[in-house]
Amino acid sequence: MSYLDGNAFAGMLTTAFGQDMTAAIATCAGCGSARPLAEARAFLGAGTVLRCARCDTVLLAFVDHGDVLGVDGQGLAALALPS
Repeated sequence: MSYLDGNAFAGMLTTAFGQDMTAAIATCAGCGSARPLAEARAFLGAGTVLRCARCDTVLLAFVDHGDVLGVDGQGLAALALPS
C-alpha cells in the first residue's frame, strides 16, 4: 500500500490542533520512537491514518465528517511541540 509523509496532511493537523504540528515530536506508544509528525507515514482510506515510520503503529487517526473532525491519538505516548 502506498503512503505519503505527514507533511501531506499539514492542513488537517492544523485544523485539528490549531497550529502547524508537522514539527511536533510524536512518541510512539508501540516502539518508543520519537520523531516529528512530518516523518509519519500517512494513509488514506475511510479516514486518514498517520503511522509510525519505525514500527507501523497507528499514531493518529482522523475522520472528517463535514463540520466535525474526529481525532484518535491512542498510538501516541506523547506529543510535544518544538521549542
